[in-house]
Amino acid sequence: MEALSRALQTFHEKHEKIKHTVHNTWRYPLPKWGRYAMGCIYFTVPVVGGWYVMQWAISKSVDEIGERGEKLQQKELRGFGNKTVIEGKEETIGAGGKLGGVHLAVSDSSTQEKNKAMLESMFKQERKRRNKEKQQQQKDEER
Repeated sequence: MEALSRALQTFHEKHEKIKHTVHNTWRYPLPKWGRYAMGCIYFTVPVVGGWYVMQWAISKSVDEIGERGEKLQQKELRGFGNKTVIEGKEETIGAGGKLGGVHLAVSDSSTQEKNKAMLESMFKQERKRRNKEKQQQQKDEER
C-alpha cells in the first residue's frame, strides 16, 4: 500500500512539473493566424468527437431495439400523458401523482394517433429518400 502511495505521489509531482513547464516555459503569444487556427481546433475537436459519439449511440440503439423498434418487448405505449401502467394498474404520475414531480404534457389518444401517423409519414419519406440514394449509387457504380 505504501508503494502505491509513493508511486502516486511521484506521478503527481512529475505531472505538476510538466504542467509548469508547458504553461510557463513554452508560452509565447500567438500571431493572429495562430489564434484563428487554435480557435478552429478548439471548436472542431468537440464537434467531430460529438458526431462520432452520436454515430456510436445510433448504432447501439439499432442493435438494441432494431431499426424500427422490432426488438422491443412492448411496442405500444401503455397509458398516455401523465398516466402510466404500473404493475397492471393505471396510475397518475407527475405533479399531484405518484412521487410528486413536475407537470407533464398531457395528450389524449387521438393526439397520439395523429402524432404516430405523422411520424410514420416522416419515416416513409425518409425510406424513399434513402432508397433513391441507394439506387443512384448503384447506377453510378455500374457506369
